[in-house]
Amino acid sequence: MARKRPGDDAADERPEDGVVDETVADDDVPADDESQDEPLSRGGTAVRERTASSDSPAKNKPVRRGGLFGRIGGFFREVVSELRKVIWPTRKELLTYTSVVIVFVTVITALVAGLDYLFARGVLWALGN
Repeated sequence: MARKRPGDDAADERPEDGVVDETVADDDVPADDESQDEPLSRGGTAVRERTASSDSPAKNKPVRRGGLFGRIGGFFREVVSELRKVIWPTRKELLTYTSVVIVFVTVITALVAGLDYLFARGVLWALGN
């Protein structure tokens, strides 16, 4: 028996396919808004409208569930697919970013080392050593 989470009942009552329930009244809306051609949205959960392109057969393609090696191969195919979408930096950008990171890490390391030295000297001084 599955337990329902808070808000599950509200999800069952949500309109589907972007249809706005016009029976919902809003006291803050003036009466002259009824003359508009399109119904007003009264807030709530945003619903993406379905278009003909979203129902294409490519979206409904069955998922291949192979054995261990099939899943590993699928993982690497997806990795390569995602890496093709990456916008790689130019050589100049790469060198700039690398130098900024090296300088930043050097400064922070020096700051932490300096504070460590000062705190160590302070503790030794406070304890009389």
